[in-house]
Amino acid sequence: MENIRNFCIIAHIDHGKSTLADRLLEFTGTLNERQMEAQVLDNMDLEKEKGITIKSHAIQMNYTMDGKSYVLNLIDTPGHVDFSYEVSRSIAACEGALLIVDASQGIEAQTISNLYLALEHDLEIIPVLNKIDLPHAMPEEVTDEIVELVGCKREDVIRASAKEGKGIEEILRAVVNRVKAPKGDPKAPLQAMIFDSVFNSFRGIEIYFRVFNGTIRKGDKIKFVNADKEYGADEIGILKLDKQPKNEISTGNVGYLISGIKVASEVHVGDTITNVLNPGEALKGFEKVKPMVFAGIYPVDTTEFEELRASMEKLQLNDASLVWELETSAALGFGFRCGFLGMLHMEIIQERLEREFNMTVITTVPSVQFQAFLTDGTQIYVNAPSEMPDPTRMSRIEEPYIKAQIISKSEYIGPIIGLCMDKRGSIINQNYLTTDRVEMSFEMPLSEIVFDFFDKLKSISRGYASLDYHLIGFRESDMVKLDIMLNGEKVDALSAIVHRGKSQDWGRKLCEKLRELIPRQMFEIAIQAAIGQKVVARENISAIRKNVLAKCYGGDISRKRKLLEKQKKGKKRMRQVGNVEIPQEAFMAVLKID
Repeated sequence: MENIRNFCIIAHIDHGKSTLADRLLEFTGTLNERQMEAQVLDNMDLEKEKGITIKSHAIQMNYTMDGKSYVLNLIDTPGHVDFSYEVSRSIAACEGALLIVDASQGIEAQTISNLYLALEHDLEIIPVLNKIDLPHAMPEEVTDEIVELVGCKREDVIRASAKEGKGIEEILRAVVNRVKAPKGDPKAPLQAMIFDSVFNSFRGIEIYFRVFNGTIRKGDKIKFVNADKEYGADEIGILKLDKQPKNEISTGNVGYLISGIKVASEVHVGDTITNVLNPGEALKGFEKVKPMVFAGIYPVDTTEFEELRASMEKLQLNDASLVWELETSAALGFGFRCGFLGMLHMEIIQERLEREFNMTVITTVPSVQFQAFLTDGTQIYVNAPSEMPDPTRMSRIEEPYIKAQIISKSEYIGPIIGLCMDKRGSIINQNYLTTDRVEMSFEMPLSEIVFDFFDKLKSISRGYASLDYHLIGFRESDMVKLDIMLNGEKVDALSAIVHRGKSQDWGRKLCEKLRELIPRQMFEIAIQAAIGQKVVARENISAIRKNVLAKCYGGDISRKRKLLEKQKKGKKRMRQVGNVEIPQEAFMAVLKID
């Protein structure tokens, strides 16, 4: 056990975690030249294309130092704020963390939040200054920032360039020397924590775990404590680039388990594995993931509903943070109400459904979870506009608030504060990390940032601002349900819950947008935005008209009037029976309202 080291790599998005992991694997000879490729651990097409890590990836390396051989278990984690749950589980499975900071960009919001996560679990932090080979790197200034943030000595900061392979040996030596060996008792009852799971279409769910106490052997009868399910350990082993089966895995080590589990909902990341014959206590720190953003996902072709359900179930195995339930809509038929961790997560789920399962889907307007208090004292959760209770039965409604940390260059303070004020936020404090980098904290409603806040923040700060946020609770707010009606009929998929102060503006822009997108019909279409019975905005799409007077040359006006009256009656009847096809762009238009 004293020769095992478990560590993860944490950093802000795009600071070079995956490239550094490549170099570590290369240096320790875990992979040969034929297996090596850029970002080898990011094995999903989407990850390679977007250049981001979406899933945590675990791999075991062997390293010999001063004549002693060590086993190093490395977990490469995502850097985007949406996937911080994944990071927290990986941190709970380790004793040390490499904190990577880009020498040209300095410390960013996610760096700080991941550092706090690691410190909460008493991890040994090894700061690494990456990308020192870049022409605009600022190693001295950024080293000062790291020393101030982590509270270490200047010589503790390892300078490296993952691209050129500099500083890799120093990092490995630091891992062996500084990270503590895992504690635990191999003879105690089994306690192992699940930190990830992957779906394999041939063998069911593969579970990745870390053993804290006891030993797990092949063929054991095991139990998941929180899910309260029992299985047999058909195959266990360690994770190299491919899986290597073993007969037993003891305290302190990381491994995988296959026991033919087919139902996704039975495996929860963070759950404890123990032995049926000699059970141990559940490990602390297990919590169910809380979705932040809710949206409806519907198949474009209603006959594909069952296929979509199967795809969602498989996707959930691979992504523990996706939550969904059944929903029906008058406009779109049967579909699912899904909970996501954020907008990037939602985009990635949509992309994966299209790529991995060939599903074409429509996504409705994202919303957050509100708490409504009724006049009779009951409290209900509102995840979708269709669940909003009647205003006469409601005493008040509360919406979730977040604390947002934004780090940026000081020249962009004005526009950033302006943007946050526009989103109903209030500034809490502001402090200078260095002479030209400032950290600002805001409290603001979550519903304001789920649309395009991140994009706007990046554009006004020219890409320099970084954002991290966490939930701080619910506060009372004046929220109303804005309905969109076409010819007097409500289209529930376009409804949204908005703040009363912004409802008129929102309704007007949405009507204008729909007017551009909905094709003209043979009859006039009225697009209206309404709150309850009160219409706040209206646009008309005029009818396509045939010229019925073309055959009248000269002659009496009464003849022409008769033809026009007849046409008018026909249009009126057509309007009563005609239904309006809404193109898919119209559902997406709501997301792009300024």
